[in-house]
Amino acid sequence: MDTKIGALDVCKPASNEVGSLPNGTAMAIQNSVPSTVINSSEATLGRHLARRLVQIGVTDVFTVPGDFNLTLLDHLIAEPGLTNIGCCNELNAGYAADGYARSRGVGACVVTFTVGGLSVLNAIAGAYSENLPLICIVGGPNSNDYGTSRILHHTIGLPDFSQELRCFQTVTCYQAVVNNLEDAHESIDTAISTALKESKPVYISISCNLAGIPHPTFSREPVPFSLSPRLSNQWGLEAAVEAAAEFLNKAVKPVMVGGPKLRVAHAGEAFVELADTSGYALAVMPSAKGLVPEHHPHFIGTYWGAVSTAFCAEIVESADAYLFAGPIFNDYSSVGYSLLLKKEKAIIVQPDRVTIANGPSFGCVLMKDFLRALAKKLNHNNTAHENYRRIFVPDGHPLKCAPREPLRVNVLFQHVQKMLSSETAVIAETGDSWFNCQKLRLPAGCGYEFQMQYGSIGWSVGATLGYAQAVPEKRVLAFIGDGSFQVTAQDVSTMIRNGQRTIIFLINNGGYTIEVEIHDGPYNVIKNWNYTGLVDAIHNGEGKCWTTKVRYEEELIEAIETATGDKKDSLCFIEVIVHKDDTSKELLEWGSRVSAANSRPPNPQ
Repeated sequence: MDTKIGALDVCKPASNEVGSLPNGTAMAIQNSVPSTVINSSEATLGRHLARRLVQIGVTDVFTVPGDFNLTLLDHLIAEPGLTNIGCCNELNAGYAADGYARSRGVGACVVTFTVGGLSVLNAIAGAYSENLPLICIVGGPNSNDYGTSRILHHTIGLPDFSQELRCFQTVTCYQAVVNNLEDAHESIDTAISTALKESKPVYISISCNLAGIPHPTFSREPVPFSLSPRLSNQWGLEAAVEAAAEFLNKAVKPVMVGGPKLRVAHAGEAFVELADTSGYALAVMPSAKGLVPEHHPHFIGTYWGAVSTAFCAEIVESADAYLFAGPIFNDYSSVGYSLLLKKEKAIIVQPDRVTIANGPSFGCVLMKDFLRALAKKLNHNNTAHENYRRIFVPDGHPLKCAPREPLRVNVLFQHVQKMLSSETAVIAETGDSWFNCQKLRLPAGCGYEFQMQYGSIGWSVGATLGYAQAVPEKRVLAFIGDGSFQVTAQDVSTMIRNGQRTIIFLINNGGYTIEVEIHDGPYNVIKNWNYTGLVDAIHNGEGKCWTTKVRYEEELIEAIETATGDKKDSLCFIEVIVHKDDTSKELLEWGSRVSAANSRPPNPQ
């Protein structure tokens, strides 16, 4: 029997809390409110889709025009509550919808047939891996061309229009091809409601000649979705709670660790309530940072095996019982399958299943229900937190830079920590920013997002665009490496165009540092750009944008003062030039362990 948790396979995430918005409130029909009759000129497929998007909370849609979606875009932008955010490419439009969904609970993008669809596909796959409801809308071929032997442009030259659909089938939970008006209403509503229920992306293809045609099924305002929340099996819930309480109440120093599926389970509040009543030490997995309040009195940091925050791993791995809520144990989160955890000490709570050690597993038990019921059964036990307080030594401060001494990354993040508040949010790009941003202590209300499961470099540019558009009241701080920025830099243009106030810290260390620490080679060195010059060219005097390069601590201090002072209403781009070998110790450790996992020889045949 395998007793190492870090080596467990992770099953497909279960759907949870059907139809709930991010705050867990189910959308319900107001029976007393009659639906409004719509003028026939507005009773079109395109306007119905637009009204549905606004109704579920999407007020901005990220688009790239193409000849198959132009009429659809006309009808989408005609909806007063929907703003068109034109992006520079489809990949960034998808990433932006991803970032938007992280804040609003759902996002949407619109692209054209095949050339646009296959371009956005990578972003949709990332949203699928992160359990984000995202509506991917594609302008499709003319309805008259289906079933013919015609060859269309934007295809691979075969009279088969299903290539795009087949590609989307593996990265979306529902696909709707709308090529007739009779069932368009049903197809669109089914797709959107499925995205909300499953918390996964869906694909909707709409024939280019149908978007502007009125139809009787669109003659009234769409009735709001009534998506009933899923319910726990009460017998299973009671049995799971009894077994878990017995297991945990026997433990001397139990701990609890939050995982990334707390988001899809809408169980963050229930998790904190359990920590409040139990007294257990409270940690998060790296991919759950931002989902649990770090100002909680029992919070002990990020549990990430050998690269955990200080003293956290010692407390978690020495515990005689640990409750993991919504974990994903992959090769990255387990630091190359090297976690020192034992299955027989663990309770694993997934969105709709509870497994206790090597023993029983209880299905049809929702995480939120389980955690709240368990809180009423546990004895108070703060032993692990008291142990943490005994061994904890406050972080030392990095050595102060001498005048004109080249800036170090640890000094940069010391100053970044002082910038954080309830009015900010952090976006961390794949790379060393993962590790440096993990060490930031988030104040109450400070947002935090990164893409750990999929780990697509360049994700943060589009995600920053989308997140900032969703919550304009917050100032987003994005930390992006030079290599990642080169993948998706264009949509800084869209940020400026839409008046966003993001502060981008471009960390220029001359290459793909995270790849260097896993496996070095000449391919990890990139061409250096004049990054501030590039952003100045993109700005081109239109909109509010300010750029600067910093090489020394005194320049960094001045840049932050300007960005948060005189330029607080501008997009600020701060290029931070650091040594190519200036990496966090956590990346060095993590990289060597992931490298070892990647380079395991084949098993003997």
